[in-house]
Amino acid sequence: MGTSTNQLARRLVGLAAAVAAFGPIVAGTAAVASTEVPATGFAAIGPVVQQFVDTNGLNGAGLVVFDRETGIVHEEYWGEFDADHVSFIASSTKPITTGVLMRLAEDGLLDLDAPVAEYVEWGRGNPDITAAQLMSHTSGLVGLGPDPTYPPYLCQFLPDQEIEACAETVFTTPDDDADVVPPDTEFRYGGAQWQVAGALAEAVSGRTWAELVEETYVEPCGLDSLGYNNHWILTGGFDYPYDVDPTSLEPTENPHMEGGAFITATDYAEFLLMHLRDGECANGQVLSPESVERWHTDRLVDVFPEGIEGEDTGYGLGWWVDRETGRVSSNGAYGTVAWLDLDEGYGASLVIESSYDVGAQLSDSIEPLIDEAMTASGSGG
Repeated sequence: MGTSTNQLARRLVGLAAAVAAFGPIVAGTAAVASTEVPATGFAAIGPVVQQFVDTNGLNGAGLVVFDRETGIVHEEYWGEFDADHVSFIASSTKPITTGVLMRLAEDGLLDLDAPVAEYVEWGRGNPDITAAQLMSHTSGLVGLGPDPTYPPYLCQFLPDQEIEACAETVFTTPDDDADVVPPDTEFRYGGAQWQVAGALAEAVSGRTWAELVEETYVEPCGLDSLGYNNHWILTGGFDYPYDVDPTSLEPTENPHMEGGAFITATDYAEFLLMHLRDGECANGQVLSPESVERWHTDRLVDVFPEGIEGEDTGYGLGWWVDRETGRVSSNGAYGTVAWLDLDEGYGASLVIESSYDVGAQLSDSIEPLIDEAMTASGSGG
């Protein structure tokens, strides 16, 4: 890119204000304007979302609701959105990334609980960190907070670098020595630990990330809209880049593992539906039921028995886990909200192009309506 580290740091400074956007689901403070809607059924949802879109000046929204037995049971779009509308999904990328490494584990190429150092020579820089710790934010490496522009890890945002070179820098730099803590002692959300996970996947498989995504999801599940890039520098921060078509970006050898995916709401729903169907897609098995269960299991319950951030919240591998309801979820800085009710067998994919808080507000307003509609229709199970 020909850009100095100082220049990159200045361009990344806008990221700092949005660190909270990568955190657990927090109820919004702004109330959704009331509107008269039917008491039950999916017809209750449309007017609420339309008024929310209008009130907040959004360019649209996409919602797909599905259940284990039937598949997609409700699909609705507003504004500029339709079934083919591709959006950046920020941190809702994480469960997708995690599944690729879990697939490699099933193929015998990776043990999620073995040190990274067993697979790559540069792993010696942090010899005790495992893939499972990287994907549950407990590696001890510096996360997005308090500074997403943490200088030793700036390579995570550079699309013209190579992912394994970035991971080697992160794992071997002495510049983070004073800030790293032992694995499984702190919950440190996000950051370059995810680039390390992606680099590890490429190293043990001998394939590029794009090839791994194709094999893991596109072929068995038909997720033709799914892709990865590293757009944060290009778009200058956490405001949604409305003027950038995700599919038009040049391919990168350093895709952003925790926040670089783009996809349609419908394809994201198909990815989620695979979770409810014990890892099976229409064209093949992605993961075994046992791996899917591990995907959703709160890995932190023993390390953080009181929950994260003082809330009754845990974390699996790429998923937030509500310890009270058992639901798993993934929110993104641009407003994407995805959740699964594993017990009842249904879930939803909500995609907007705004902010974390706005997405949380809209999700909070329609999730009860979705629950009512699913109960009334007898779906789930």
